Amino acid sequence: MAAPAARYLAAMLAMNLVWEIAQLPLYTLWAEGTSGEIAFAILHCTGGDAMIAAAALAIALLLTRSWDWPIQGWGRVTIAATLAGLGYTVFSEWLNVDLRQSWTYTAAMPRLPPWGTGLAPFLQWLLLPPVAMLAARPTARPFAR
Repeated sequence: MAAPAARYLAAMLAMNLVWEIAQLPLYTLWAEGTSGEIAFAILHCTGGDAMIAAAALAIALLLTRSWDWPIQGWGRVTIAATLAGLGYTVFSEWLNVDLRQSWTYTAAMPRLPPWGTGLAPFLQWLLLPPVAMLAARPTARPFAR
């Protein structure tokens, strides 16, 4: 299981790095931050994404009891990991945008009811985990013995 988990986490790390850079114009930091602050935010957020991905995978494996993942239980683990990451993200965005005011969305960021979660981070955790799970899925080996 270590190799599939490593492939999943490597894919999540790479895709989240690209996503964090792409969504920066939807945060006020893009216009108001220094280049050093922006670089730190990209690295900090990508590192946080990696930790969320690892925790979401662990939670999914425990909840689904898919000990033979990804050979068996791939779909259940994918759904559970996606929901775990998405749930944490909705909570974290609410906590950090509305309560702590650690970061701020620009007017260009669409917000989803009921908690005002930004559309970009919501889509990030809805779309990236299933794509990364494809990297962890075993490939067909028709000529293997």
